Amino acid sequence: MSPHPTPWIGADEPRADGPAKVTGTATYTGDVELPDLAHAVLVQSTIAKGRITGMDIAAAETAPGVLAVCTPDGSLGIGRVASFYSADGGPMGDGRVPLSDPVIHHHGQHIAMVVAETLEQAVAGAERIRIRYRHESPLVRIEDAIPQTPPGREDIVRGDLATGLAVADVTVEAYYETPPQHMNPMEPCTTTARWLGDRLTVYDSTQYVYGVRDALATAFGVPAANVRVLSDFVGGGFGSKGTVWPHVLLAAAAARLVGRSVRLALTRPQMFTSCGSRPATRQRIVLGAHRDGRLTAIGHDGTSATSPGENVVESTGGPTSILYACPNVTIRQRIVRLDMQAPTFQRAPGRAPGSFALESALDELAHELALDPVELRMRNHAEADPSSGRPWSGKHLRECYRMGAERFGWDPANRTPGTRREGDVLIGTGMASATHEMDPGAASAYAELRVDGTAVVGVASHDIGTGTYTVFGRIAADVLGLPAERIIVRLGDTDLPEAPPSIGSQTVAYVGPAIRRACEAVRDNLLAAAVADPESPLYQREIDAIEFGPETFVAELARMGEPSVSAVGHHHPDANSRYAVHSFGAQFAEVAVDALTGTVRVRRMVGAFDIGRVINPRTARSQLLGGMTFGLAQALMEATLIDPRRGHVVEPHLAGYHLPVNADIGTMDVLFVGEPDPHISDLGARGAGEIGVVGAAAAIANAVFHATGVRVRTLPITPDRVVTGSAVGR
Repeated sequence: MSPHPTPWIGADEPRADGPAKVTGTATYTGDVELPDLAHAVLVQSTIAKGRITGMDIAAAETAPGVLAVCTPDGSLGIGRVASFYSADGGPMGDGRVPLSDPVIHHHGQHIAMVVAETLEQAVAGAERIRIRYRHESPLVRIEDAIPQTPPGREDIVRGDLATGLAVADVTVEAYYETPPQHMNPMEPCTTTARWLGDRLTVYDSTQYVYGVRDALATAFGVPAANVRVLSDFVGGGFGSKGTVWPHVLLAAAAARLVGRSVRLALTRPQMFTSCGSRPATRQRIVLGAHRDGRLTAIGHDGTSATSPGENVVESTGGPTSILYACPNVTIRQRIVRLDMQAPTFQRAPGRAPGSFALESALDELAHELALDPVELRMRNHAEADPSSGRPWSGKHLRECYRMGAERFGWDPANRTPGTRREGDVLIGTGMASATHEMDPGAASAYAELRVDGTAVVGVASHDIGTGTYTVFGRIAADVLGLPAERIIVRLGDTDLPEAPPSIGSQTVAYVGPAIRRACEAVRDNLLAAAVADPESPLYQREIDAIEFGPETFVAELARMGEPSVSAVGHHHPDANSRYAVHSFGAQFAEVAVDALTGTVRVRRMVGAFDIGRVINPRTARSQLLGGMTFGLAQALMEATLIDPRRGHVVEPHLAGYHLPVNADIGTMDVLFVGEPDPHISDLGARGAGEIGVVGAAAAIANAVFHATGVRVRTLPITPDRVVTGSAVGR
């Protein structure tokens, strides 16, 4: 077919959903209007470990407007659903059945639910419940628990670590700490449920509509075909909505119990105890190198926290296994079981805390060698995947170093700490590498051409603020030859073809090709029918010579008397590909540190990224800027404080959990290599959602060292740690 003149792929286009969001017409789960809507409110445990010995609900049951009060007596009839982290690989983030027994496993556990006519009445009813407990002392500090090897996990061993350290001219050993963190998306988790007989419709703020469907079908013993889950827009997730949490099951149970539509929306404090978090980590890195900087050994031991009943592993050694060419590598991953809710994946799981330790240690090695940190990384560049020996599907990390250093104005000569000063402010620069692997996921999509000159594409994927509506519309426009504004994109509905969850930066990379296949199929099917039909003006034409566009398909559909035609496309990436598929990047940061107070300000950051073909630079840039901001928050602000005696979150609100605002962000610049990946798909695109986080915290920490000479190895980098020079290992 003749190429159409509009290059939709690669064009810098505004968000398709932007007008709906800024005018308030975008429908989120909490906006859905259903008849006879009631509201559910959760009551949560105020202790972290123990047992409920009494619950007085009489006052709640007689409160105005209250329809039902549910207690942990197992009467809701919710069946067990396998957790995402279990051997069964289910969709749940926490495999325990909610409200099934009086045992308390963590602070903030759901222990009662009140359903009422209005939200205010449900809150008032919940406040009337009186609970008695038998307390037990919780285990909540990672240092107090015994590390153990996660089930089914083995150490990664390449060569011999002891030999590599023995032949090294220089060794560096250091310990690093990262705290627990919470996602805090703008939209708290919300579920609205409605039963009609044995058919259930659920509106949920989720990153995985098919996972929610499967969990609900299992929990309530109905066929999956009887459950429909919808999620038009999601107000951020960062992983908190990537699995199914107990409140989703409770909302559906409440709707079945009272025979009405029910909405259950978590409060901001409940978000800190109800839908996972990034667990705390403790890491030890040991490096060995020759005088010229070539690595001889890398040892990386990581320990992360999980709950007693789950096997969540924050795999901190992921970047270590593939980033640098080194003959002797040992990576050990351990977990400790604490009395806490099961943690979950948070944006760049494992890679964000793991890269902080690895890239900080590389900077320490560069300092010991008096070698430019960029040059050190260049000398250890891995030409193939060190962990498997497979060639890269596409790798342009050297170009990221070059582009980023040039745009940033990186000075390789002056690396002596504490030598740049502007009055009372110390100036420093730092850098780090970034990488993120691509986990392949199969997807299907459908495409429809309409006689009115529009097209529809649909897939059960999601827009969690990432620009999916925009990017999918442009992929379709590129194939169908019509303006993107005439393409309707449908997402977030289990009535649409199945796609993997919107996690792991896989949506554009693996769902995008399914959109492309569907559009190619509907186009090719229509043209094949036309050239075979003597009544068509396209009869016996060469298909490749036909310029396809709205005029073509509108005329054919009108002639055929059909309102539309549709087709389904599939993309099944090869899980056993001979290529290793990763995105790469280089992060650069400049900080200004107040010499008196230790306050750190990030003046500017530059990130250069190799993410394959960039479908829409505007939304990709937005994703990477968001990731770099996420990394800045990891470096300087974010930490969930847990009371070591009571096991509760000390400040479960945005007033106490520090997140960056506009005034905290200096100049940020994003660069793309833009080279299509020839082996991931014919689309050539890889994910941009998470790699912007990776390496950002290390680049900032390295800049703080360059500014002050203080190596802070415990995040976040707070003023007291800078002023006192206190850090793990000092």
